Amino acid sequence: MSYDYEALLQRGFSKMPEKVFKSSKYETPKAEVAAIGSKTLINNFKEIASRLNRTPNHLLKFMVRELATSGIVEDSRASLNGKFSKEVIDELIIKYIKDYVLCNSCNKPDTKLAKEGRLTFIVCEVCGAKNPAKTLT
Repeated sequence: MSYDYEALLQRGFSKMPEKVFKSSKYETPKAEVAAIGSKTLINNFKEIASRLNRTPNHLLKFMVRELATSGIVEDSRASLNGKFSKEVIDELIIKYIKDYVLCNSCNKPDTKLAKEGRLTFIVCEVCGAKNPAKTLT
């Protein structure tokens, strides 16, 4: 049996999702931070979470753990106990993206979190990779 390389290559490309061929520059969402008394408000918190394709509660759980504080999501913003600068919050968002959003194989942000039993996986919608995510406790 003889196969034509070009035909097999074209067949392989036709089976791949369109997202693989799109090269879009991914922009990290920036936080709108305001300090009121001893609290820090992130006014566009739900927007950031939706742009990352994650739930606000998961993102808040990560931030609260990293900052060793407590906080809640109210309406479209998050309220954290303690004063934190915009730079600290933006750095945390970048760390969250590296740990829970970007695919380890193709480095694209088109992923979702899938829970299987007690484990959580980052599943890429572009290349199909499935990598374990760090556990948030």
